[in-house]
Amino acid sequence: QVQLVESGGGLVQPGGSLRLSCAASGGRFTIRTMAWYRQAPGKQRELVALQASGGSTNYADFVKGRFTISRDNARNTVYLQMNSLKPEDTAVYYCNALIVRWGTVSPSNVWGQGTQVTVSS
Repeated sequence: QVQLVESGGGLVQPGGSLRLSCAASGGRFTIRTMAWYRQAPGKQRELVALQASGGSTNYADFVKGRFTISRDNARNTVYLQMNSLKPEDTAVYYCNALIVRWGTVSPSNVWGQGTQVTVSS
């Protein structure tokens, strides 16, 4: 069973920075895309940033220029560097990965447990 474990959330003041990490483990697999989503109270989960296995990235408009997604393929880990944080960035941030287990052809959509990010003075 492939698992995603996130870390790095917490409380930060407006204008501050945080770095989230998400590591995939559990068996042998190939990761196609890794992404970060977030969900604020009372709102739907939304895509923050995505990185494909080839390195191309996609960002939500509300984080462009402030957040950076990166991957360490050797460690099956994805990062989200968040700078210039705003109170409206407060949410639970979820890691997501599209994974193909060795010996199979169908990809699986895997989610982490989420990590809380709170931006407040």
